[in-house]
Amino acid sequence: MANIETITLEAADASAAQEFYSTAFGLGTQLRVRESQAPTDGFRGFTLSLTVAQPGNVDLYLDAALAAGATSLKPAAKSLWGYGGVVQAPDGAIWKVATSSKKDTGPAVAEFESFVLLLGASDVGASKRFYMDHGLTVAKSFGKMYVEFGDTGPVKLALYGRRALAKDAGVAPEGTGSHRLAVASSAGVFSDPDGFAWEAASLAVNP
Repeated sequence: MANIETITLEAADASAAQEFYSTAFGLGTQLRVRESQAPTDGFRGFTLSLTVAQPGNVDLYLDAALAAGATSLKPAAKSLWGYGGVVQAPDGAIWKVATSSKKDTGPAVAEFESFVLLLGASDVGASKRFYMDHGLTVAKSFGKMYVEFGDTGPVKLALYGRRALAKDAGVAPEGTGSHRLAVASSAGVFSDPDGFAWEAASLAVNP
């Protein structure tokens, strides 16, 4: 079993990014930021998602993110699958907050049920096999379209086709340069077929 302890985002201004995330999402040790000047342009090939219990919680998180400086990519709205919206943080990372519920059952609270990293894969099948070879187990799989891994600890991991993921986020799929992302886990140190870096959990540090 590969336990994902922390997602580390790299930002040109790590202090400003850390302040944004503390204000908008309050993820604690599950999300860390470190400084990087690595060039990056366009879609970085991943999104981060918070799944919550009800629409009011979605609005609470998205409103906090927008007030802290995020840009709206997809305003919160009902869909066939529930309710959600997408924002882009000042450092460029894309965040989705969503719920499968279409109705509030209580007061809105800043609580999430799961924190999910979705990686846009150029070949979902090949990446699925790669991660299975590195000790991850598949919880859900929909052919070559989507894969969700199980038992990954504080952070869930899923694979989606790159173009489909970009469309879901409301951005163009093109992008070059650094992903500005590292996955800190017990799985070992490696890069996946799309260049996403995995590292030892001890390497993920705050600025």
